[in-house]
Amino acid sequence: MIRVGQGFDVHQLVEGRKCIIGGIEIPFEKGLIGHSDADVLLHALSDAILGALAMGDIGRHFPDTADAYKDADSYELLLQVWKLAVEAGYRLGNADLTIIAQKPKMAPYIPAMVTRIAAALGAEENQVNVKATTTEQLGFTGRGEGIASQAIVCLVRDVLS
Repeated sequence: MIRVGQGFDVHQLVEGRKCIIGGIEIPFEKGLIGHSDADVLLHALSDAILGALAMGDIGRHFPDTADAYKDADSYELLLQVWKLAVEAGYRLGNADLTIIAQKPKMAPYIPAMVTRIAAALGAEENQVNVKATTTEQLGFTGRGEGIASQAIVCLVRDVLS
């Protein structure tokens, strides 16, 4: 059995916050604001996994009204989401993730993101693809006001006949 899910997330860039994307801290003069650490890539990935499981989204599982998730580590939240997939009998087929940002440049950090995400999902690195693009200075990402991410995952469960 194969299930596919997609996720999308956006966070605003602001002064005084760390820039954490894909579970990696990226040196930059601004960071992403949110109730948690605002890891836009891991939020999109978590939503994609939850979508494939037909279990809502991360806001349902980790509401921003709950103090327990204030400044939460999105990598830890991803581990909790992935546990739901494993408990339902799924393994990762593949994940294809896109970061949409004018700045900072993501290329130097993508290999570390892939390694960290694959580890969280109990997968091989060749099952996780992370890429980045700009919007050619158009829109809120192009003006450097925020960063967006998209994710698609394929979950696989062996079905006994």
